Amino acid sequence: KSENILVPPDPMARFHLNRRSPDEEFPDLRRNATLMGQILTPAMYRRQFHRCTDSGVIFDDVIRPGLEEPGERCGPVSAGCVAGDAQSYILFCDFFDRVIEAYHKHKVDRSHSCLVLQGSEDLDRSYVLGCEMTIVRSVEDYCFPIHCSRGERRHNKNAGSFCLSFFDLPGQLHLLKDLDQEQQCALKLSPPSQFQLRTGAARDWPDARAVWLSDDNSLVVWINIEDHLKLVTTRHDADVAEAFKFIFLGVIYSQLRHPFIWKQQLGWLSSSPTEVGTGFRVRIKLRLKLLPTQRRLQDVLIRLRLHMVSTGTASTGVYTVSNAGTFGESEVALTQLVVDGVKLLVNMEKILEKNGDIDELVPSQK
Repeated sequence: KSENILVPPDPMARFHLNRRSPDEEFPDLRRNATLMGQILTPAMYRRQFHRCTDSGVIFDDVIRPGLEEPGERCGPVSAGCVAGDAQSYILFCDFFDRVIEAYHKHKVDRSHSCLVLQGSEDLDRSYVLGCEMTIVRSVEDYCFPIHCSRGERRHNKNAGSFCLSFFDLPGQLHLLKDLDQEQQCALKLSPPSQFQLRTGAARDWPDARAVWLSDDNSLVVWINIEDHLKLVTTRHDADVAEAFKFIFLGVIYSQLRHPFIWKQQLGWLSSSPTEVGTGFRVRIKLRLKLLPTQRRLQDVLIRLRLHMVSTGTASTGVYTVSNAGTFGESEVALTQLVVDGVKLLVNMEKILEKNGDIDELVPSQK
């Protein structure tokens, strides 16, 4: 009897779910093109089936997005899963670790280099039109937006507002429920996406959702939109180094006022495994006319570990280049990765303008 007292209670015992056996409940993944669909096996499902986090997240909650949006074989691969809270990454680690490694393509590097950003000052301004940086952070002690309660979301909104009140940068907090359609358009706010609706991140919309905007429009902080906090800084020039310093100043201010969720093996956590590690994205806007028509471009981008999407019409030739992953390297290293990649892409564009051959510039496979 004394030994039983030492055994921690099973959170699943609090529920009386009318479920069958794991084999009977295993989903049909034959047409599933997500990483979840590629990784999940009946044996893995059996191991996760009877587990439950302290806040009530079960494994079926984790994989539901990929079952409702199975993806397409010819399209971009999505993770197909979400975490309801920080404990999900620990309790279901044998599943999440595989998804994270598959999406980010390499294992974590804990060196966190302190190298100074190099080469950003000589980006060619005739091709580079601007840059944007975003950082996602989750606040300690709260479930992620897909699983949190209405009260938790409101508390997190208050915590975010408290952090922002200490910024040196003047700005204003806007509650979504108080904004009319015209004001939402001015702030570039859009209705919840299908993904947010399917995962539950849009529950009770727009209750406790807010956006903080600096007076000079240089910094935007989204609260409870997709994540607890998302900081975005935008510059209409090529000064990547200044954007880097600026956004991390905002992160430091927030972190000093309320701790964020960080785990030793994963880094900074969010509900999506595609954002763990740094939660950091660098986006540089380019004008390219000839390079996008080259058949080897996608191979080049894969080798550079970059994404490139069109953000204009075919006639304008405007594209946005960003880091493909957020995991395994420091924020400085990821920024350097994008800067170096953009310089190579611009160099290729210049060679094509002179009817030259860019094959020799294609990087080796990493």
